[in-house]
Parts: sequence; C-alpha cells; structure tokens
Amino acid sequence: MYFTGLTIAISTFVIIGVFHPIVIKTEYYTGTKFWWIFLLCGIICIALSLLVEQVIISSVTGVLGASFLWSIGELFEQKKRVEKGWFPKHPKR
Repeated sequence: MYFTGLTIAISTFVIIGVFHPIVIKTEYYTGTKFWWIFLLCGIICIALSLLVEQVIISSVTGVLGASFLWSIGELFEQKKRVEKGWFPKHPKR
C-alpha cells in the first residue's frame, strides 16, 4: 500500500484547520498591517516546494505556501466580519 496521497490529504486538512484560528487571532491583535508576512512566508514556502525532491515534503510545503497566500485574503475578510459585528473587536484598537 502507498500512503502518499492519504498523508498529503491529512496534512492539508491539518494546515487549513490551523490557519483558521491564526487568521482570527492575527486580525484581533494586529489588524491587517502584517499581511505582508503572510505573503513573504507563502512565497518562501512555494519556492521551497519547487526545490524539494521528496514528494510528500514538497506537496505539504506547497500547500503551506498556498495557505499563507490564501490567508491574506481571509485576513481582510476577517476585518470585514469584525466590522459587521460577527467577531469581537480588540478593545484597544
């Protein structure tokens, strides 16, 4: 049996699950001013995925990079959700 696909699928599921609270907490504590960190990390991870020969590590690194990039949009969407009152706003901002 080959578990490559299953390993990549589980890793993707975990990465997406971890990024959901990261986006919420980032917006809560810092707003959207650090979106560029997500961009930088995403570009680095995608570049690394192109350089890694091992399939699972390359795939997971690529998914991680894509998740960083996707989180930029989610960070700004989270800001809108906070403005609508769907999520709490940090009291000191």
